[in-house]
Amino acid sequence: MEVFFLVTLMVLMALALGSGFPVAFALPGASIMTILLAGAAGLIATGDPGAYFFTGTPWQWLSAGVTNLRSVYWVPQRDTLIAVPLFIFMGIMLQKSRIAEDLLVTMAQLFGPVPGGLGISVVFVGALLAATTGIVGATVVAMGLISLPAMLRNNYSHSLATGTIAASGTLGQIIPPSIVLIILADQLSSATDQAGNLRTIMYKQATGELSMPSIFEVTSTSAGEMFMGALAPGLVLVGLYMVYILGFALLRPKSAPAVHREGGFDLDFAKRVALALVPPLTLIFLVLGSIILGVATVNQAGAIGSAGAMVMAGYRLPESNRRRYWPALLALASVAVLYFALSNFEMNIKRINTTYDLIGIIIGIIASLTLIAALVWSGLRAIRIDNTMHSVMVETAKTTSLVFIILMGAAILTTGFRAFGGEELVRNFLETLPGGFWTKFWVVMGVIFILGFFIDFIEISVVVVPIVAPILLADPSANVTAVWLGVIIGLNMQTSFLTPPFGFALFYLRGVAPAIVRTVSMYRGVIPFIILQLIALGIVALNPPLVNYLPNRVKFLSDVSPPPRNPKLQYCLEQYVEDKLRADNGVTRTAIEAAQRIDLGNLPPALANDLKSSFKAAGDAIALFDQAFVLEKQVKEMSPAYRERLTYVRGLQKQIRTAEERVKELKVFLSQSGRGDSEAEKARDRAEIKRLEAEIAQEKAKIPADWEKVYNAFQKVNGAEKKARVDYRRNADKAYSGPQRALEILNATPAFMALDGELRSLKTEIDTGDPKKTAAHIREIERKLTKVAGTSKIKSALSKARRVLKKRKPKLSRALKQYDKAMKAYESQKAWRAEAEKTLRPGLETFLKAITPTLGIRSQEELTREQALYLAWCGSDHKDISLNF
Repeated sequence: MEVFFLVTLMVLMALALGSGFPVAFALPGASIMTILLAGAAGLIATGDPGAYFFTGTPWQWLSAGVTNLRSVYWVPQRDTLIAVPLFIFMGIMLQKSRIAEDLLVTMAQLFGPVPGGLGISVVFVGALLAATTGIVGATVVAMGLISLPAMLRNNYSHSLATGTIAASGTLGQIIPPSIVLIILADQLSSATDQAGNLRTIMYKQATGELSMPSIFEVTSTSAGEMFMGALAPGLVLVGLYMVYILGFALLRPKSAPAVHREGGFDLDFAKRVALALVPPLTLIFLVLGSIILGVATVNQAGAIGSAGAMVMAGYRLPESNRRRYWPALLALASVAVLYFALSNFEMNIKRINTTYDLIGIIIGIIASLTLIAALVWSGLRAIRIDNTMHSVMVETAKTTSLVFIILMGAAILTTGFRAFGGEELVRNFLETLPGGFWTKFWVVMGVIFILGFFIDFIEISVVVVPIVAPILLADPSANVTAVWLGVIIGLNMQTSFLTPPFGFALFYLRGVAPAIVRTVSMYRGVIPFIILQLIALGIVALNPPLVNYLPNRVKFLSDVSPPPRNPKLQYCLEQYVEDKLRADNGVTRTAIEAAQRIDLGNLPPALANDLKSSFKAAGDAIALFDQAFVLEKQVKEMSPAYRERLTYVRGLQKQIRTAEERVKELKVFLSQSGRGDSEAEKARDRAEIKRLEAEIAQEKAKIPADWEKVYNAFQKVNGAEKKARVDYRRNADKAYSGPQRALEILNATPAFMALDGELRSLKTEIDTGDPKKTAAHIREIERKLTKVAGTSKIKSALSKARRVLKKRKPKLSRALKQYDKAMKAYESQKAWRAEAEKTLRPGLETFLKAITPTLGIRSQEELTREQALYLAWCGSDHKDISLNF
């Protein structure tokens, strides 16, 4: 019956949407009605309202729906959606201020002489508008009104012209900043939590261990990472569009002719190009650059974009006059002064110590006030001229309300879907498909592509993604990142604007296209661009670094980069070490051998033993490192055959677990005398138990007889590799830490020697001075010794002397005895320190310099730029971890 009510939910939703009922109310309404119907049917038929639910009761699921709804607004951690109204405001303000018109006209003149130049200019402007406005309808309408007549007038193919405009208008869905990416980031943040739980359960079932290592965890994503990850795929798509138009023009020059501009490319034209191009590019740099450089969060970047759009509107809306650019110039000057102040002064008010610091704060306050004045000035112009600000605010409120109401409705719909086991049904269907992750992936992509014919990106994002994303993210065989999956889904959903019969870009263009352009030509024109989008989807799917590299690069080069000891970095760090060892022509190994020959006879036994064990650990680390890579090679050789066996057996074991859980559930039902089941129902349950037990026996018999042997053989090699890597890391850390401590001791020798006179004068003070004053002096010397490495014995003896002197009746003989111990230790150190400066320091420095880029890499406080870039590239590909499950 759960499946019946699940189908009822889908049918009710489809009927509501098909009848034109508002999406925001169709989604939650279908869910609430189905939950109430199922509860009433269960109560009437069995006396149990929860009888026809996958688990729980109707009241629990309605409560869960309300909780999901509240999470859209009231969960403090989910602040990603704050950026939605900011970017919507930015896009509508730029569209209303006719920035798009200037770009289209100027770029058409610039690219016109190139074959297919008008089409290429449309794609170029579409990419720029995508990175500034991101509003599909506004972009398509603007280009349809301005570029389409020019293309038709110059004998462009109707299909090429309309297809280019419609496809270019949709670039705002994938080129950041994009509302789609923000919504996807919000949905995927919840999906990664569910995927993490699913993967943990899989690991426990496969290994029997209670906890899963952190290196196997599913990593979440953010809107900022989505923006960075989508940048390269967006540019790939733009490149494909341009190459197609250029190729079309070269093959069929009469259908996409070059258009030569009247007049040359003179200084006046260059000024027009700069004035049309520089402000949008500047805004793109401020918004995306601030995110990529780590200066601002997505929400802060949205505020920057909104302010920038208002300044641009402030100079574009007025007719030509002398004061047209004053607000923009004032804003630019204010930003420049703020940058100067931040670069040259301490701008934290709490840290003002000098007049110089105060001057910086005053400059910052003045610059901030002038920037506010420039924004107010620009805003007043937008209010006065054509009431632009009012229309922008109204459109922003409408669009934002639409997004948020649909989000809340979808939160309740998703709850209803889970109430009837829909999520479990989808998971079981996908996991029973042959071919592993990639079959599931392409099936999901196919479903999203087909849904794009009928519903738009918001519904797909908030209804489909929460259901399928946890299943795909939890799969350890691909171990994909959330940002990669989000960008792939975003690319796929972009086609929903072009696919008939409900392609919104086609509707927008049809509304402004002249009657001479037939609708069939428009449909025919978008087909090549849909194919190009699918090609881009395949390129990005098969090349994860296109998405993952930039977010990784920014993360590893930032101030909050994970430290080298982070468990998730170890595999790539060891790849880096292998490359370094292979490239250094034996320098590291030679340095280790030389260090092992250093004479340590003059050192204290503890220090000498520490260094001796460190040098030995360095040699052992190299041997273990080589052993780990030999074992890794063996694991790779064994993996194909083992993976096939593992997949087969894990599938059988899952079926066995499912059947055993059902048997357990039926036995519980039979044991509950108060359920009121008839004898016929009990007999049916017993028969079902018998059938399931027979099925379990059959499935167990299918498990190969030698499975345990194969499993143990593989785990032996795999475990040996893991152990070799763990032992290598332990020895590498020891190899670096011991010599580093010894060098710190030697580096403290000047400070150690400087205490000589002060220590010697203490004897007289103890003999003749005031005990309390002497104790205070000793305390000062102890503080100085704390800063000198390797002086713990001296400090300990002095501390005992001080405690004796602090007593009511101090015994000076005891204090002098402890003092003599301290001086004996001091003289001993003084002797070997002087000798070590000559004999030990050069060898230690050479050794540490040689091993720091390899064995010492984990002991660094942070990654170097070279290491960060290597890890960003290494970690941008997906690594199969399924053999550990």
